[in-house]
Amino acid sequence: MCKAHGPRESMKAILFFSCTLLLFAVDTFAQPAKQPASWRRYTIRREEFSVMLPVHPAMATRKTVVERFAEERQLRTLGAYADGLAFTILSAENSSPRESLDDYLEQEIFTHAGWERSSEKEITVNGFKGKQYIAPNKIPGTMQIFATRNHIYRFHAFGATIDEARVKQFFSSITLGPQSRGIEVKDGNGASLKSNQDNANAFTIKEVDQRPFIAFKPEPVYTEEARTNVLSGTVLLKAIFTADGVVTNIKVASGLPYGLDDKAIEAAQKIRFIPAVKDGKFVSTWMQLEYSFNLY
Repeated sequence: MCKAHGPRESMKAILFFSCTLLLFAVDTFAQPAKQPASWRRYTIRREEFSVMLPVHPAMATRKTVVERFAEERQLRTLGAYADGLAFTILSAENSSPRESLDDYLEQEIFTHAGWERSSEKEITVNGFKGKQYIAPNKIPGTMQIFATRNHIYRFHAFGATIDEARVKQFFSSITLGPQSRGIEVKDGNGASLKSNQDNANAFTIKEVDQRPFIAFKPEPVYTEEARTNVLSGTVLLKAIFTADGVVTNIKVASGLPYGLDDKAIEAAQKIRFIPAVKDGKFVSTWMQLEYSFNLY
């Protein structure tokens, strides 16, 4: 079981939650390569990047306290999935005091994320220097990371190596700078994903050869009513992670009042993942999600 703990909402906040997903990393997916389709370019208003993606991404924004600076900064994450590949973008505010890319790598990547130093490759986009790393886990993955004037940007592709056509298209489409243009992305579920699968016979996690790989899992929002009532506890969900990359059939197995069940469901609907594999094919799988809302 791997746990993802959410950071504090602000320096003054006493409430925060941790989100635990009962999910595991997976082995390499042996899926046929596909050629790039007609992608579209996306950006965020007042930010310094744009990138092409196969579908409109989901996005989540939150404030997090950067303890080494003792100040609050904004963090945005975007996630998209299509045809066996997952793409994510992380935008971390990097205002005064501005952090160097090397310092950020030491604090956030090598210490917590575990990317391999040995795979490091220096790259440049629009005059901004960056670095490229290969995923240390078994699933193929690549990250490119850059420091612009006011942000640090991380671009990830999972499910195929850097040589795959769509992965190449993703990374080669990155632009950096204040004049970046594209379709504006806002917080939300992104493309309206609907499953075309018959999920009546979805597998259990023990029945598949390779488990789902979670590339993007935003945290739920703590409601004001729950905050006012000083409520802590856990929401337990059951859901089907379908063969076509949709979280569906979400059911509350054990819930909490004050709207926290709904917030947990909203967060689950934004998850982007590479589906489970059985006999060399993507399959639908029942999964359990646990969202813990803790009071400190």
